[in-house]
Amino acid sequence: MVSYLLIIAAITLSAAAFAEPTRQICLSCHTSHFAERGVCTGCHRGNPGSERKNIAHKEVVAGKYARYTLGDKVYLDSANRSLDQYACRRCHIIDGRGNRLAINLDASAPRKTTEELADAIRRPVNNMPDFALDEEQRVLLVNAILAGSKTHKTEINTPVAVHFNSAKNIGEADVFTRKCGSCHRLLSESRGGVGSGNIAPNLSGLLSPHYPKSFKGSEAWTFRNLKSWLNNPREFKALTTMRPIKLTDEELKELESVLRLTYVSPRSI
Repeated sequence: MVSYLLIIAAITLSAAAFAEPTRQICLSCHTSHFAERGVCTGCHRGNPGSERKNIAHKEVVAGKYARYTLGDKVYLDSANRSLDQYACRRCHIIDGRGNRLAINLDASAPRKTTEELADAIRRPVNNMPDFALDEEQRVLLVNAILAGSKTHKTEINTPVAVHFNSAKNIGEADVFTRKCGSCHRLLSESRGGVGSGNIAPNLSGLLSPHYPKSFKGSEAWTFRNLKSWLNNPREFKALTTMRPIKLTDEELKELESVLRLTYVSPRSI
């Protein structure tokens, strides 16, 4: 009988131990704040059940990168304006919208550390524009990216295929590289990265709604607008340094195929 009671007591104690919520050991070092929003890991990630700093702080999110979790509408509006200002969706899907020219940030951002995201902006890869942003601007963009990935869950899409130009000389390259690539560059769905110039705007996603509306100052770029611009840039911008680019019908058709892409429309959210 005594043995039976001891077994029952042991089972009861074990059940209570498993039911007890994980103790947030991080509070033994850090001051509690915004406790009404839940456990520390809800905003900062990390491991709240370890006393070892290197384990507890694994992939931890610093407070500056967790501001999006506070529901500050003014801050989030400012962060989203930054996404539009730098036209990040011309290549990336963020919060369910954007072009599939580069990595889907809704799917990948939660698996990256915040420092990795910030460093990718600070030291952009080939074909990504270098915006030369300061730390405050980078922090703002990271918050916007993380907010989008949290509110718009998405599955991992088929990886983006990157095509490298194997042409032996400029004469064998695509029309964009031959005619535009000394000043511009872009990511193309059909050709991958084309062009090598950095002295003129990056044209990735030019014909999509996510590219800045800069034709005639405020209009979206269409292929028709682009043909007019190429024929005589100074007709639309008197002080531009770009010269006219004369293309044959065949070259125009090829250029349109290079620029063509499939984008995620806001209506599809």
